[in-house]
Amino acid sequence: MAHEHRKFICITCPRGCALDVTLEGEIVVQMEGNSCKRGIDYVTGELKDPRRMVTTTVRVRGGVHPLAPVYTESPIPKPRIFDLLAVIRKVELKAPVKVGDVVIENALGTGINILASRNIPAKGEVS
Repeated sequence: MAHEHRKFICITCPRGCALDVTLEGEIVVQMEGNSCKRGIDYVTGELKDPRRMVTTTVRVRGGVHPLAPVYTESPIPKPRIFDLLAVIRKVELKAPVKVGDVVIENALGTGINILASRNIPAKGEVS
């Protein structure tokens, strides 16, 4: 089997190592540029099951702000991101919203919840 060369930017820490990887199928044969061992796990995950955290906003009715920031409780499969955003786009919360409120439970059947990341008091409510 022929070797394939690919480049990745590791995002497991703030260092952001530029990885030059030699692959045989989905097997990492050689890697250069990683400052720690986490780079191998990152590349393996990217090849087999790429996942990302998703952050966005949802509408809030009756709140001091019209939108509330939300995020995925853990990374979701990358190919499902646009489907997830389509579902989130339909959500409208009623104020008050509290940090950590579950906005969507078990989003897309992934077992991952969508959580509020900011308090949004109702209009006229003391925060």
